[in-house]
Amino acid sequence: MSIHRVETSAPGPDAGSLYRSLFMASPDALLLVDVAGRIVLASPAAERLLGYAPDMLVGLSVDALVPDGIRPRHAAYRAGYAHHPRPRPMGVQQELVALRRDGTQVRVEIALSPLHGQGLPYVLAAVRDVGDYPRVRQALQRARYSETVAQLSRLAVDALDPRPLLERVPLAAAQALESDEAAVLLLEPDGQHLRIAGCRGTLAGVGADPDGCLPLDAEAQLVLARGEPLSVSDYAREKRFAVPLALLDAGRASALAVPLLDRGRAIGLLQVRCAQPGRFGEDELHFLQSLSNLLASSLQRAQGEEALRHAQRLESVGQLTGGIAHDFNNLLTVIHGNLQVLQELPSMAGDACAQQLLASALRASRRGAELTAKLLAFSRRQVLQPRPVDVPQLLASLTDMLRRTLDPRIEIALDAPSCPRVLVDPGQLESALLNIAINARDAMPEGGRLAFRCRARDRLPPGPARKAAPPAAGSYVAISVSDTGVGMPEAVRERAFEPFFTTKETGRGTGLGLSTVYGFATQSHGTVTLDSAPGAGTTVTLFLPHAEADAPQALAADPAAASLPPGLHVLLVEDDAEVSEVLRGFLAGFGCRVTACASGEQALAGPEPAQGFDLLLSDVALGAGMRGTELARRATARWSDLAVLLISGYPEELAGPRGSAQRPWPLLHKPCSRKQLLRALVRALGPG
Repeated sequence: MSIHRVETSAPGPDAGSLYRSLFMASPDALLLVDVAGRIVLASPAAERLLGYAPDMLVGLSVDALVPDGIRPRHAAYRAGYAHHPRPRPMGVQQELVALRRDGTQVRVEIALSPLHGQGLPYVLAAVRDVGDYPRVRQALQRARYSETVAQLSRLAVDALDPRPLLERVPLAAAQALESDEAAVLLLEPDGQHLRIAGCRGTLAGVGADPDGCLPLDAEAQLVLARGEPLSVSDYAREKRFAVPLALLDAGRASALAVPLLDRGRAIGLLQVRCAQPGRFGEDELHFLQSLSNLLASSLQRAQGEEALRHAQRLESVGQLTGGIAHDFNNLLTVIHGNLQVLQELPSMAGDACAQQLLASALRASRRGAELTAKLLAFSRRQVLQPRPVDVPQLLASLTDMLRRTLDPRIEIALDAPSCPRVLVDPGQLESALLNIAINARDAMPEGGRLAFRCRARDRLPPGPARKAAPPAAGSYVAISVSDTGVGMPEAVRERAFEPFFTTKETGRGTGLGLSTVYGFATQSHGTVTLDSAPGAGTTVTLFLPHAEADAPQALAADPAAASLPPGLHVLLVEDDAEVSEVLRGFLAGFGCRVTACASGEQALAGPEPAQGFDLLLSDVALGAGMRGTELARRATARWSDLAVLLISGYPEELAGPRGSAQRPWPLLHKPCSRKQLLRALVRALGPG
């Protein structure tokens, strides 16, 4: 019996069906193109990649898949390839992009395989989305992030105002990160609210007030307190802070927030949120940090430029007020001097009505002089007599006085531990603190708390509140005055140090209170800061330099103006004829012989008396001619025993500090009374 082995095989598949199945199943996008450039067959992957519905690609020219800008070059390449068809990849020397049906572009790789050798007049094009490669996709993503930062950097460099950048950054962040919302939030002065400076999308789970402010939530509070980025992979599993239910209801799943830092201090944050969990990684964090650094730099620059413009405005106003004060002081010298002469006339002595009118006019002229002194204080040109001052002792005396004179409903507190002495004019310091206290009283019409505090500081604090240019490095004492009053909105806070600016009712303030504080602090080589917000009260802080160990002590009291040597010969040099006449009258009343000149040149060119001059009384600013300081130098070189007294309606700094090489002579400030002039003459004639 024989066994025959019969081998059978399954029938083979139809070749056409097999090849068509392979064509349709390929993960790459496949296009079969004829010699005319028409698409004969397109795989489902090609339709998905290029955004076409099934069978819509068939019959289209491949030129429809090429962007307009490179279409002529592509047509020339296709014509050349038709003459020499060969298998080859495209894009070796350049990047390739395909045009999708919706007009967007996608970066691709293309491999061409001609079928002419098989007797078919077609070319098979295999197209692959470059983004399908993880590393390539990551590189493209990083490139998009870098390009976004570069574009915004150009805007930041060109824009003087940071607001366009604040509006553009959230839009750019949302588009680059494909997030549902993005916002720039700046911390308000009260530290409890965030202001929406720029926003893309709808901020979920929060409600802004009409001013665009949000309450400070736990998430933002964590970012600002730490000054570090915060990444949330899934709000539903978050344990570090309480997540509002409204945020989950709005479909937000992941978030990324980075702080905006100004010299290490958090001033706001940049935040993005997305409905997809785990959306943000290291690349997204670095991208958002780059945007945050760009925003912070732009805000710092704008803040610095505004501070510079503010300082320039104040300096311009200071120069103007200094000049006005000079002219006003000359006028007051004439008014005040003539009123004194009238008051002492025998014919007026028995007229009670006339004496009352003259006394009223003299008081008004003194108030005018005080107003002028405030203008000079703002312009940092008043005459200061700095000496070491014990701040705790001064504050104790001042607060004791304020308890008796301010509204009894105001509680006054003092926190003044032992701290170094400061080198300032004590009278001006007390006046500055009194001005601040009066402003605080007016801000608390129903009563409140007024607190004085002093502490030693090694340096000046950074921050947007500073209104003066930073002085040289050194050690300081910070004297702060805080109230629980109504506070100031930003618009008022920005102008608080400007002269004549006031929010009080007409007749209740001159607007010179804080401006004189500003002038005093800066002239004393310190600075002043102002922190205030509506409903949060106000704190004004003076930073004043420590007194060195060998700082000059208090000047001795003025000598009693007993009398002047009989027949004292005074060379009077004053360019204002009316002021000269007043001073001549005062000197004649003292028994002096007076030779009056209108300029330094006239004084030096005039005939020299046989006995010479005993004293030179000269204005500092003598019009367009020689200054009083130069006249004093020449006159003392000519008459070795000549005493000198300078007088000026201009600030002391124009004449130089007493004892310096520029001005080794005493200075009397206009306007002056007869007694003040007499005392100054006695001092000038005495030793030192």
